Amino acid sequence: MMNYGRERGRNFWIKRIIFMPIAIAAGVFIFGSVVMLLWNSLLPAVLGVKMITFWQAIGILVLSKILFGGFCGHGRHRCHHHGHDWHGRWAHLTPEQKEKMKAEWKGKCCEPEVKEE
Repeated sequence: MMNYGRERGRNFWIKRIIFMPIAIAAGVFIFGSVVMLLWNSLLPAVLGVKMITFWQAIGILVLSKILFGGFCGHGRHRCHHHGHDWHGRWAHLTPEQKEKMKAEWKGKCCEPEVKEE
């Protein structure tokens, strides 16, 4: 059984309070460095753009999170973008409904097959 709240010892929470800021800082440093190194090694040669600093790389990470990731957060309380719970809806369909949906999506997404006569 999982322990929540008071069942965990005081030592656990002290370690967590100390470890979390260090882990977050390390993650920011690692991801920022990776973005900066990839940008500076690839894009100036390919696209002719300027090289960036570490803080500009952090800004790019934040901007990409805002544009592509939204503000949903992660963990137990994930939000579903635009109200679509596809897994939940798919699980409640009958096999006939699933086949019908697959056929509709195949018609929308794939090129139609050319029939030879």
